[in-house]
Amino acid sequence: MGKLQEFDITFTNNKVVYGPGESISGTVKIRTTESLHFKAIKVNCHGSCGVSNTANSTAYNVEEQYLNSTLSVAEKGVLRVGEHSFPFQFVIPAAVPTSFEGPFGKIVYRVKVTIDTPRFSKDYKIQKPFYLLNMLNLNEVPDIAYHSSAVATKKFNYLLVKSGTVMLKVCSDMKGYIPGQVIKLFTEIHNKSGKDTGCVLASLVQRVAYKTNKPVVDLRTIAEVEGAKVKAGKHAEWKEQIIVPPLPQSQLTGCNLIDIIYFIQVSLRYPEAAVTLPIYIGNIALNQSPTRSTPTSPAGAAGVMPSAPPAEEDRGDDICAGGFTSEELPTKSHSQQDPSGQAVTMSPSAFSYAPGAAAPPSHNPPDASAPLFCLSTGATIPFFTEGNVAPTPTSCSLILPPEYSTTDYPHEPPPSYEESCSSANSSFNSRQ
Repeated sequence: MGKLQEFDITFTNNKVVYGPGESISGTVKIRTTESLHFKAIKVNCHGSCGVSNTANSTAYNVEEQYLNSTLSVAEKGVLRVGEHSFPFQFVIPAAVPTSFEGPFGKIVYRVKVTIDTPRFSKDYKIQKPFYLLNMLNLNEVPDIAYHSSAVATKKFNYLLVKSGTVMLKVCSDMKGYIPGQVIKLFTEIHNKSGKDTGCVLASLVQRVAYKTNKPVVDLRTIAEVEGAKVKAGKHAEWKEQIIVPPLPQSQLTGCNLIDIIYFIQVSLRYPEAAVTLPIYIGNIALNQSPTRSTPTSPAGAAGVMPSAPPAEEDRGDDICAGGFTSEELPTKSHSQQDPSGQAVTMSPSAFSYAPGAAAPPSHNPPDASAPLFCLSTGATIPFFTEGNVAPTPTSCSLILPPEYSTTDYPHEPPPSYEESCSSANSSFNSRQ
């Protein structure tokens, strides 16, 4: 670095995650090997969002700025040989979005220091990122307190002359979750035909919309569970769970360029039938009321599940199919299983960190060789691993969920909460 032996930025208490309205402070450390003339030493705190139509491009089509503050910590002078320290402090605005990183856009924050030298001399620059977490409290989201449910009916022909009906009914225990929580899915399939159905598939899907002059929509399957077929004339129940991994929250409050939504999609491969359940991913979990019971099956949700198929269905189909026989549908595969076939488990305490909160006491010194944080694509907020560890910046690589896709699947966008709750086609909702 020429005349500079050390040029570094240190945040107070090594804090890397901040919330809206907090102060970010630190020190600029400079060590020189010979005298350095300068015009000014400036510290800039900057936060912005950039969106591009091309994946992994820094040539953004659209940008917006949330924070841009500059502080001059030293005016024209000379840095003598030795060590020098310059403190700085900035106040983060109250309305700033959470940090985010995706293939077509980013919300990033950083502190940049510039040593402005006289003409014909080299300027020195250094920057250090920090992360913003604008907490999403699920208790403040309207109409989120109870389970989510939907139903779809599909008529199809087989053997060229015969016809049948398949009814797909799905219910989740809640509409909002935080990373580390478990989504409990309850599915009923009425196969009122003489032909076996295809496999049933349940997916946790993330939809990110990047708003530019030519908007880009990316769909990512975060987790996927596959169940077995339903035999002809059978009534099957399928109970499964999906662990919510570290994910960016559903709302990037304050950002006008990136929109994130999540939904559960349960579908049959044959005949093609699917339902979607919109859900929220947040940072503060729902407060479960003592009087609210969590259903253990769709029928267990009081007033939600009909005791019989809708009236418009022809009971003659039952006779053709040989009547209904209930069975428990087995799971064929789960993307959240390790190679041994055991389900992946996460401790809720692994996601308990919040900006400004005191770190849990560390009884054992952490292993310096292993990163204490990991970052998930999109979820740029560090989270605790198992055990009591103090927050420390990480240099580990990103953990990548499955590849992004730009296909049209699903063909229709998931319904809004209002549409989901008021759907005239939902037997579940009509009986709440």
